[in-house]
Amino acid sequence: MTNEIPELYGSLVFNDKVMRTKLPKDMYKALKKTIENGTHLELDVANSVAVAMKEWAVENGATHYTHWFQPMTGFTAEKHDSFIQPAGDGEVIMEFSGKELVKGEPDASSFPSGGLRATFEARGYTAWDPTSPAFIKDGTLYIPTAFCSYGGQALDKKTPLLRSMEVLSEKAVKILHLLGNKDVTGVSTTIGPEQEYFLVDKELYNKRKDLVFCGRTLFGAPAPKGQEMEDHYFGSIKPRIAAFMHDLDRELWKYGIPAKTKHNEVAPAQHEMAPIFETANVAVDHNQLTMDTMKKVAEKHGLKCLLHEKPFEGINGSGKHNNWSVSTNDGVNLLNPGSTPAQNIQFLVFLMAVIKAVDDYADMMRISASSAGNDHRLGGNEAPPAIVSIFLGDELTAVLQSIENDTYFGKQEKVQLETGAHVLPHFVKDNTDRNRTSPFAFTGNKFEFRMLGSAASVSNPNVVLNTAVAEALEQFYHELEGTKPEDMEHAVHELIKRAIRKHKKVVFNGNGYTDEWVKEAEERGLYNLPTTPDCMPKFIEDKNVELFTKHGIFTKEEIFARYEILLENYVKTIGIEARTMADMLTKDFLPSVSNYAGKIAANAAGKKAFMPTLSMSAEEALVSKLTDAYEFITENVADLKKIIEETLAIEDMQAAADACRDKVLPKMDALAARANEIEALIPDEELPYPTYEKLLFAI
Repeated sequence: MTNEIPELYGSLVFNDKVMRTKLPKDMYKALKKTIENGTHLELDVANSVAVAMKEWAVENGATHYTHWFQPMTGFTAEKHDSFIQPAGDGEVIMEFSGKELVKGEPDASSFPSGGLRATFEARGYTAWDPTSPAFIKDGTLYIPTAFCSYGGQALDKKTPLLRSMEVLSEKAVKILHLLGNKDVTGVSTTIGPEQEYFLVDKELYNKRKDLVFCGRTLFGAPAPKGQEMEDHYFGSIKPRIAAFMHDLDRELWKYGIPAKTKHNEVAPAQHEMAPIFETANVAVDHNQLTMDTMKKVAEKHGLKCLLHEKPFEGINGSGKHNNWSVSTNDGVNLLNPGSTPAQNIQFLVFLMAVIKAVDDYADMMRISASSAGNDHRLGGNEAPPAIVSIFLGDELTAVLQSIENDTYFGKQEKVQLETGAHVLPHFVKDNTDRNRTSPFAFTGNKFEFRMLGSAASVSNPNVVLNTAVAEALEQFYHELEGTKPEDMEHAVHELIKRAIRKHKKVVFNGNGYTDEWVKEAEERGLYNLPTTPDCMPKFIEDKNVELFTKHGIFTKEEIFARYEILLENYVKTIGIEARTMADMLTKDFLPSVSNYAGKIAANAAGKKAFMPTLSMSAEEALVSKLTDAYEFITENVADLKKIIEETLAIEDMQAAADACRDKVLPKMDALAARANEIEALIPDEELPYPTYEKLLFAI
C-alpha cells in the first residue's frame, strides 16, 4: 500500500498537477495568478478551465457537477446538474462552460438568512472559489463556492472567511514593510483543525431516538467503567476501529486532505484525526469534507460516527482544536520565535497583536465557539472553561515581563530531558509545558484555540481571529508609522511595553478549572459567558459591529442576521431535544418501568403468600421506588411539554433562548437525573434501548 500513497493522494482533486497537464500554458498562468494574487478571473480563462475540468472529471467517472457551499445551517449544501446537453437526433454531448463554472443559482430563501431573504425572494448565487480545488465524489464534480443573496449579502461561512483573510494579509504586509521586510507581498493564515469523534455500533445507534434525532443521549445511567482507568487514551486500536481508520485515511488522501495522525482519545469509543496545516479556506473546506467522509466510511463498517460535542454524560466530550498561525508568501511563519525570541522584533509584534486581539475581542472568540451542544462540553473533562484566556508558557511570559519592566532577559539555554535511564536517547525539552485547561494556548509556533466544538465549522473562529488581529496590526502600524529605521527597535520595544501593560490580564498560565481562577478572572475584568444565550448579546454590541463593518467582513445587516440565526438554531435544537426526551420517556422508558414494577410486584405478592407476617419486602420497597419515579417522570414530562410549547411561541429569539436556558434545560436535567437513577435498577433486557455500557463498549 505504501507505494500507492503518492499516486493515491489527490487522485480525485483538480490540483496544480492536473491543471498543468490539462490547461494551455497561458491559461494556467492566468489561473495561478488569480489563485496566488487574488486578481480577477477573465471569462476566457474560466471557459478554458471549465473545459479542462469537465474532461478530467468525465475521465474519472463523473457525470454531474455541483456548486458545493456552506450555508449557515452548519452543514454543506449541493445541487447536482449533469454535463449532458441535447445535440439533436436524440443524442447528447457532455458540455460545461465557464459561465456554469463560476456561477450557480440555488434557492436562497430556504436556507437560514436571519431576515436577509423573504420566502418570495428566492434568487441566490454561488460563486466559484478558485483558491480551493475542485474534487470528485460519488461520480460528481464538486466545485467549492461562496453563497450570496440576490442583493450580494453573504449567506454562508466561506465569504466572510475569504474577506477576513484578505484584510489580515493587507494589514500584515503593511506593518512588515514598515519593520523593514519589504519582500513580502502577501500573508496567509494556516490552520490545522484536529477532529475528535465517537464511533458506536450502527444497530445500537438506531435503537436510540435521542442519538438519531439529537446526536447525543438525553439520559442514561453511567456504565460501571468509564474513563477512570485512563486506559483508552492512545491505547491499542481495536480491529474494527482500525479498519475504519484505514479506509478513512485512504478516502481523505484521495481528496488531497493531509490526514496525518489518528489515535484513541480519552473517553471509551472516542477517537481523533489530525491533519497537517493548510491555508485557512482550504482547511475549512477540507474539514467539512472530512466530517462528511467520516460519516460515510463509518456506515460501510456498520458504525455511526458521532460528532456531537457531548454525546454521553460523565465522560469527555469532543472538541475541534483550531491550530492557527500566520505565514508570509515566502514561507516564513510569523509566530515562530526563532532562537532569540526577546530580540525578534517581527515575532514580538505579531505575538502582541494576537494577545491584544484576544483581549479586546474575547467575547467574540467565545461566541465563535457557541452552540447548544458545546454548552454541555465546556468547563470540564479536558474541555477548556468558558472564560477566554491565553497560555504563553513560562519563557514567553518572562520575555514580555522583561520588556514591560525594562529588565534584561538572557537567552535561555536548551535543557536536556533527564529520564534516569541511560539507555534512552537524549533530547532537548520544549521551552514550555502544555496546558489543557487553556482555551487559547501558544504551542511553539502557533496558537491552539481549544474551545471549538467537534461538529462546528472552523470558519467562525478564524473569521474572528483574522479580523481582530488585523485590527490590532492596523493600530500598531499607526503607532509606528513615521518612525525612522534606526529608531524602530526602540519604538517597537515601547509599543510592546504599552500593549502588555494594557492586555496582560488575558494571559493566564495556571489551572483554568479552579474556582479560584473564576474569581480571579472576574477581578481581572474577563468575560465569563457559560452559555450561548449569555454570549449572544455581545455579538451586536457597538465595538463588535464596528470591528466587522470597518474591515468589510460583514455589513450591519449581515451581523444581525447571524445573531438571529445563532439564537434560532439554539432554540430549535433545545426544542428538538425536549420533544425527543418527552417522547422517549413516555413511549420507551415509562412502559419499561411499569412492566418491571409489575413483575417485581407479582414476586412480592408471591412472597407475601408464603410469609404473611412479613411487613415489607425488598421487592415492595423497589416497587414503591419505581412507582414514585413513574409518577415524578409522568408529571414532569407534562410540565416539560408545556414549557417547551410556551418557549417556542416566544417571538423574540433572545428571550426564547433565555427561556430554554432557564426553564427547559433545568426541567430536562431533573428528568434525566431521575431516569438515570431508575434505569440503574432495571435489567438491560427490560429496556427497549441500549445502555451506556453497550454503546461505549460493544465494539
